[in-house]
Amino acid sequence: MKNENRQVIHRRVAVRRSRVHGRGVFALRALEAGERIFEYKGETIEWTAAIRQHESTGRLGHTYFFGLSDGRVIDGGHQGNSARWLNHSCNANCEALEIGDRVFIYASTAIAPGDELFLDYQLAVDDTTDDLTRLSYVCRCGVSGCRGTMLAVGS
Repeated sequence: MKNENRQVIHRRVAVRRSRVHGRGVFALRALEAGERIFEYKGETIEWTAAIRQHESTGRLGHTYFFGLSDGRVIDGGHQGNSARWLNHSCNANCEALEIGDRVFIYASTAIAPGDELFLDYQLAVDDTTDDLTRLSYVCRCGVSGCRGTMLAVGS
């Protein structure tokens, strides 16, 4: 006997090599503007703990941190999902919305199957006057109008 109430779940995205940087997230089917794609998952911790964890790895620059408005951070590198592989673009096709202590990724435009999904990181750092610091946030998206940095405008 067939179970007619069985829900069929179609995968929306896959992680694979990106032309922009390392791995990226790609649409497996058409995604509509405004469609919720997935949640940014990971361990929610205080920023001070995130910085300590990051410094203990000895790796510079590369993290999976997503800052929350209450001062904590979601560390996608611990208990995270494929959302941690979203790359930056100055012309992003996704946006992140914080709802309570959770972050959801939505399509901000229609996305075709095979397209890479991007967020505009709009990063903020304490000191952007140091050339080495600025260089570690260089944008590689290559879109027309690229602002050349993953930092927020005015940083």
